Amino acid sequence: MSEKAHGARIIDGKAFAARLRHRVAAGVGQVLAQHGIVPGLAVVIVGENPASQIYVRNKGRQTQEAGMQSFEHRLPESASEDELLTLVHQLNADPAVHGILVQLPLPEQMREAAVIDAIDPAKDVDGFHVSNAGLLATGGDGMVPCTPLGCLMLLKDRLGELSGLRALVLGRSNIVGKPMAQLLVKESCTVTIAHSRTRDLAAECRRADILVAAVGRARMVTGDWVGEGATVIDVGINRIDAGAGKTRLVGDVDFDSVVQRAAGITPVPGGVGPMTIACLLHNTLVAACRQNAIAIPV
Repeated sequence: MSEKAHGARIIDGKAFAARLRHRVAAGVGQVLAQHGIVPGLAVVIVGENPASQIYVRNKGRQTQEAGMQSFEHRLPESASEDELLTLVHQLNADPAVHGILVQLPLPEQMREAAVIDAIDPAKDVDGFHVSNAGLLATGGDGMVPCTPLGCLMLLKDRLGELSGLRALVLGRSNIVGKPMAQLLVKESCTVTIAHSRTRDLAAECRRADILVAAVGRARMVTGDWVGEGATVIDVGINRIDAGAGKTRLVGDVDFDSVVQRAAGITPVPGGVGPMTIACLLHNTLVAACRQNAIAIPV
């Protein structure tokens, strides 16, 4: 297959994310001009995890580029759960903060569930609070987790109407798998959630018009798992040995074999990853508008 043919099949998350950030920035400008409100995002990081440090730095930069206020709070690895909860409660009460994100993972002395539960659901721009999970499950208007939301945007941009399509979500995490399935149900897809205990997993995958892979296993999904003409969204980010002491990122999908069969596929990197931060900015703007009872301009 030619490079040109491959190019037609690539779902360019980096380019879509750039367009989404542009729309969010325009919406932020509109909200400021009409209502005098500047959406604010507070990011809390505990410890010195290198990957988290890079991610938080990118979030701060893109928040400011979108015209929003960026509030960054850093706690040492040794901080107690009570210290973190006190900070979260302070941010809940701060009217300049419309979105709160606590960077995961947390140190072992902190319970992630307790910290997430402490965030005001209206400011929970990660969409992880049980109230927002419940709203998503029941068709309400809560905050939607950023990565599944980004996946859905890419699917609708590529396929248009999703109603009636057979979708398989490979993975059942609370962060991606379960909310992704709920979003696809809301779009009237016929949805299957598959996982490590699924019988004849490859056959289940082959039946899907839409395959979302979110299991965290490098190149698990191979070409013979994918039906001809399916659309494949690869959420996986796995670092593998590239030789000579170097590493590189690959997804949960074996790109080289799957691209031969799929009608559309997100690459890693450059697919779902850029959409996550863009959707975080989108969620922050949505949260600011809802908290002030004004129309959402995106």
